[in-house]
Amino acid sequence: MNKKEYEANLVKEVTKDFKERQMMRRSFDAAWQLNINFLLGNQNCVISDGEVVEEEKQFIWQEREVYNHIMPLVETRASRLRRVRPSPLVRPYSSSEEDISTAKLSNNILKAVYDEKNLSELINRATMWSEACGTVFYKIVWNKNIGMKIKSNEELYSGDVDISVCSPFEIYPDSNACDSLLEVNSLIHAKAFPVDKIEELWGVKVKGGEIDVFTLDQLAGKGDYGFGFVNYGKCVKKDHAVIIEKYIKPDSVYKEGRLIIVAGDKLLYDDKLPYINESFTRRGFPFVMQCANRLPGVFWGNSVIERCIPVQRAYNAVKNRKSEFLDRLSMGVVAVEDGSVDTDILEEGGLTPGSVIVYRQGSVPPKILDSGHIPTELNNEENKLLNEFSLISGVSDMMKNSYIPSNLASGVALQMLTEQDDARLGVTADEIKSAVKKVCQHILRLYKQFAVGERLIKFSDYSGEIQVQYFNSSDITSDDIIFDTESDISDTPAQRRNTVYELLNSGLFSDENGKLTQTTKRKLIEMIGLSSIEARQDLSELQIANAKKENEEILKKDIVVSEIDDHNIHIEEHTRHALCYEKSKDKLIKHIKEHKSFLEKEKFNLAIQNAVSAE
Repeated sequence: MNKKEYEANLVKEVTKDFKERQMMRRSFDAAWQLNINFLLGNQNCVISDGEVVEEEKQFIWQEREVYNHIMPLVETRASRLRRVRPSPLVRPYSSSEEDISTAKLSNNILKAVYDEKNLSELINRATMWSEACGTVFYKIVWNKNIGMKIKSNEELYSGDVDISVCSPFEIYPDSNACDSLLEVNSLIHAKAFPVDKIEELWGVKVKGGEIDVFTLDQLAGKGDYGFGFVNYGKCVKKDHAVIIEKYIKPDSVYKEGRLIIVAGDKLLYDDKLPYINESFTRRGFPFVMQCANRLPGVFWGNSVIERCIPVQRAYNAVKNRKSEFLDRLSMGVVAVEDGSVDTDILEEGGLTPGSVIVYRQGSVPPKILDSGHIPTELNNEENKLLNEFSLISGVSDMMKNSYIPSNLASGVALQMLTEQDDARLGVTADEIKSAVKKVCQHILRLYKQFAVGERLIKFSDYSGEIQVQYFNSSDITSDDIIFDTESDISDTPAQRRNTVYELLNSGLFSDENGKLTQTTKRKLIEMIGLSSIEARQDLSELQIANAKKENEEILKKDIVVSEIDDHNIHIEEHTRHALCYEKSKDKLIKHIKEHKSFLEKEKFNLAIQNAVSAE
């Protein structure tokens, strides 16, 4: 078999595999589309033959208004989950100076990537996808077409990490019965691209066509009262082709895995997995999975919307039946004797005030039938359904409406209720933390693999100032990520301030003299969220930054103690650095003695001035 036949057969094999996986996942696709339709308010739809279709009216007078309680529930959950922003910290392999230094560099790299790639916004987008469909994926790759420009006259760049959010509609595992990505042997990422973009990226011309993709679309159809409705379904994109990326995990046949990329009838790539992004320098999938709630024995996560849909249908039905009953009460139902009046005229105008009704002599005049009153069962059922929303969604009325029940007067009881609300979101919060940790590991491993030359990063230091640092791949030796501080969903700014005030009043932050050091003051101001004010008015920030700079430069040159130095701050920072780094310890001890000598002179001069003033 020649090369051309081999490529053609490989393309057919991958395309066939993709079609089979599409059919295998068809039920999940329909469920996700239904979830998003209910989230957007298009709730008069059902799944029929694997497709989401609009449900027709049974009667012309039937009310089908939508009372969307799913959107505020999801918005409330998403707003609480926005607080889950753990601070990743790279832990050194050992306590040696080299490992500590490289771990510090890795932390700075993560800070730079976090700001440059706007990782917080990507997490928000991913969380909305996971809340809607139950599952979302981060794709972390190395893009050679971004980064710093190497030559001004050529389109040549240094390359950089590229992070994107992939909806579950784009990912196709080899089995839906896997518990996680670790159990998947092969994975397909499929996405529609314009043929011009494919030619630009791959240098291959692919025949384009009309591709059906899932998207948000404003349909031409109208709602019950002439308003357009948003339907999440299929739409057609012209001059597009589907890029199929098939990732195969390393095995006995493919020691370093395999990646096959197909577009249309063309083979774009066939080689080993490009990224060493797993532990122990192994190659793996460039994806990180995040779920709202995991299910045992199922690859895909579960969304809270799936549990709310039956309750939302029942609630809409109850509200619409009440509306229909009110229509009968307000407009009435007219009873007429057969042949006594012109029913066409009566149907058009009804028994309008001031109208003259002409009826046949000797017959019974038209009258409005007594419609009774709204059954109490409807009101009871409506209240039960509202309570059921809170029970199955994990979002209480206090969380959703900022409403405190009147029967709760105890602060302890309110605190317990708040903790219960947060506990219901704890599983989803842990999923976000786990995904962020894995994303950070992928970032460091990609820099370790591709940052072969000297690179420059910019990041914000502890004082908010922009710092620059050079590094290369050999400087990255650790990808062991932990969380410096556990970011809890219940950790609000007000609660943090109250905690700081209580600890401050207890004297926990004071030194042996009962005073607060400048470093402690800075940390406390930062914890209560006033770091911007502190940065403008506190001179100690400049002193700390200068002392840290001296710590880094003391091995390269002799540092002279200046009269404008705050010697207490410098002594504290130099002592801390000397305890961590053995190489610079001797020079720092000598430098600290000079600061102490300046302090002694200042105390002596101050004592003389006080004595002269006393005389």
